[in-house]
Amino acid sequence: MVAILLIEDDEPVRRGLRIALGRHGYDVRTAANGAEGLRAIQESPPDLVALDVMLPDVDGVEVCRRIRSFSQLPVIMVTARDDDLDVVQGLEAGADDYVVKPARPSVLDARIRAVLRRTSGPADGVRSFGDLRIDTTALTVTTRGEVVALTPTELRLLLTLSRVPGRVLSRQQLLEDVWEHDYLGDSRLVDNGVQRLRAKIEADAASPRYVQTVRGFGYRFGPL
Repeated sequence: MVAILLIEDDEPVRRGLRIALGRHGYDVRTAANGAEGLRAIQESPPDLVALDVMLPDVDGVEVCRRIRSFSQLPVIMVTARDDDLDVVQGLEAGADDYVVKPARPSVLDARIRAVLRRTSGPADGVRSFGDLRIDTTALTVTTRGEVVALTPTELRLLLTLSRVPGRVLSRQQLLEDVWEHDYLGDSRLVDNGVQRLRAKIEADAASPRYVQTVRGFGYRFGPL
């Protein structure tokens, strides 16, 4: 059974989501604040964290940053409103996806399943590009001889881009293939995901060698 840690300070919301997600087949654990949630992750890591942005002690964005300092667990941010700043800060902190309150259990369930699916992809061996090595069987990435710690979404993005080097993929294609969102207008997920990936695999993220921008369209994988 998939274990979900729900970090939410609002007790009625926390209780309602725990019951609803339990009906979807998840083992739902809960925490009422950021500090409690961080302790729970370290003591017994779940399979995924659903994290409210507005928490009373440490806000959700900072909690996400702290999670990323020691773990690559999938994280879904739950925001009070579809606010650009909230969303961008959450994604830049390392979140894999987000949902807007009130979070319907069916929507949260779909996002959870989509994020978890990203951890498994087709096994087709090792892809080598210069000093970048992608093992699609072991799902590991090394660059300049060092192992790179990627989140599930960052790994899925790299696998998707590197599948056909030189092919240009639109933001919408990447949104559908990597984030499994089938609606328009959410390119923030893609652009922030690319920025985080570049920061980890590029020698110089400002002049990327591997993940290259095609202005007005999307991205392609090099080197060309």
